[in-house]
Amino acid sequence: MRTTYQSIYVAASLDEVWKTVCDFHDFSWAPNVIQSCDKVGELDGTTEGARRLLNGVFHETLLEHDPARHLISYSIDDGPSPVSSREVSDYRGTLRLRPVTRGGGTFVEWFSSWQSESDAGVNFCSNIYNALLDALRAACEAGPGGSSQR
Repeated sequence: MRTTYQSIYVAASLDEVWKTVCDFHDFSWAPNVIQSCDKVGELDGTTEGARRLLNGVFHETLLEHDPARHLISYSIDDGPSPVSSREVSDYRGTLRLRPVTRGGGTFVEWFSSWQSESDAGVNFCSNIYNALLDALRAACEAGPGGSSQR
């Protein structure tokens, strides 16, 4: 099993960060990382089973959407190498938010696991998730009237 783990502190409330990321079909907060997020099918972005196509190449399905736990899990069903369906199986990515009680910010974790014969996906996914976490922090810390495109 291959895994990645990335985390970041965001100086914004848990509710504000959750509001930013809770819709599986909305990556407006990360325009430099995700140029397109197309809804596939009829399900909305908070309903388990919803599907999306990211940047025209990543086919993903929402597996779990839990507002009470501030958690979203999804599968990558197909994508470019090294995470294509020929190279990877059982991919599960998870985005989890936790409150930071001292200071009032949010601890954000993005981690994933999958089956593969190769380690090539580890750096590939880590780099993408780190870029997404940086974009999330920038969007949330911009606050009302800032550069966030929500």
